[in-house]
Amino acid sequence: MARFEARDDGRLGESGPPVRSGRFVGLEVDDMSPRARVATALMVLVPVALSGLFLVAVVPGLWWVFTTYGWISLPAFGLLVRGIAGLREDRTGLASVEGKEKELLRALREWGELTPTRAAIETSLSVAEADRMLRDLAEGGHLEVRVRGGALFYALWTRPTALEAVAIDGEEKGEK
Repeated sequence: MARFEARDDGRLGESGPPVRSGRFVGLEVDDMSPRARVATALMVLVPVALSGLFLVAVVPGLWWVFTTYGWISLPAFGLLVRGIAGLREDRTGLASVEGKEKELLRALREWGELTPTRAAIETSLSVAEADRMLRDLAEGGHLEVRVRGGALFYALWTRPTALEAVAIDGEEKGEK
């Protein structure tokens, strides 16, 4: 049984934690992944549809009952649509990030070394995006960081000439 207490605005209301607008059947929809949204929606829609078909097949005179409890499917249908849209966004977002990274790496190959500002000029990235991507690549060990005049320059790793000479000599000795 629900308890009613005086609220801040002076009216009586049900006590308990406030319910945010993003809740669906007790689940926090905004925190769900797109796949979880689709699965949750289907867990509601499939039984409603099957029970409606069963009702119409067994007792055709009570078809109108399906329309009354069929209303429960509307929020689930909205959740399904949001989930499917989220799945599409995830795919395009991933391709977009990969495309931007490839664009940044091409600019690095062309220029040899880049600052985030120069990367933003040479690519479609903003300075903040270029800075974040360059920093992430450097932290992952994929780029060399050089400091000159207080500025950070990011470059692809190069083999020192001494190592190249050893590698060439080693290949030649191995062949003989």
